[in-house]
Amino acid sequence: MANILAVGGPNSKYSPPGAKPAGFWAGLWHGLIAPITFIIGLITLDVRLYEAKNNGRWYDFGFVLGVSASLGSGTASR
Repeated sequence: MANILAVGGPNSKYSPPGAKPAGFWAGLWHGLIAPITFIIGLITLDVRLYEAKNNGRWYDFGFVLGVSASLGSGTASR
């Protein structure tokens, strides 16, 4: 039985049949965990940084917001 809480990537066995493409909230979550996912993705081929099965611009917007929140603006205050 597949775990419904597992994060499925492209062609994942954890993807439930009839699942909708990833939307804004999934993009936000994937952006927040992007630094960790990037490191794990370098080690294994089973983990991808970006969900290939998404609904387009809303997923992209959430992903960018999540990456911005997790990595910060990159500017140092003096």
